[in-house]
Amino acid sequence: MWTSLAEALQSSLHPSAPPVAITFSAEAPAGVEPYDAPMAPPAEDGRTGRVPAGCVFWMRGAERTFTTAPEDHGNCSVGSMTHGLATMEEVSGRTDIAALLDSGWITEEMIPGIPVVRDRPGAITYGPLADTPVDPDVILVRLTAKSLMVLSDALPGLRVEGKPQCHIVAAAKEQGEVVASVGCMLSRTRTGMSSGEVTCAIPASRLGEVVERLESTARADAAVASYAAEDARRFA
Repeated sequence: MWTSLAEALQSSLHPSAPPVAITFSAEAPAGVEPYDAPMAPPAEDGRTGRVPAGCVFWMRGAERTFTTAPEDHGNCSVGSMTHGLATMEEVSGRTDIAALLDSGWITEEMIPGIPVVRDRPGAITYGPLADTPVDPDVILVRLTAKSLMVLSDALPGLRVEGKPQCHIVAAAKEQGEVVASVGCMLSRTRTGMSSGEVTCAIPASRLGEVVERLESTARADAAVASYAAEDARRFA
């Protein structure tokens, strides 16, 4: 099922990378290899992890399937909070939170409104949707402007969010909404995501419905593109 849905999603949206399955669980799924990069040297406040931020796992997860432990995400306090791995009280004294507040990038008033995963997971698994060995909770897709156009046409009133980018995963999981993000500078810098990319999180339970709408929209777009191209030949 997930393979066919992944193929349909890619055919309709033409995303900039394969869609990534994200699964929250109490423990690591059997048979899934752990992410094996070394832990970074700790920062002055003790933060460390296997990647600069949890959103980096989105990039790696487009290439292969792996599972992560909470400590693997520990370098980014914002991502740890949105993914249910730490509370604001637990991260409030860290230097990365202080840097974001001091710069005015976020304010203390904004923090309570940021969606978070409610139940603290023991493991988070990432990997290409097409060959996921476990049923995911959320599908993360990196989109071009054109693919966002198609998605927006397919889902009128599409929710589009901003910073922090990672909270769209929590919103999709906990609120059951398809949520796109224009991205955020923290995530773009840490992931190396291109300036032309945006992201979208889709609840796995809604993927079939979303794909059906996308396929209908893509057919209409193809018909309009054919007409427009033929009509433009008069101006050659």
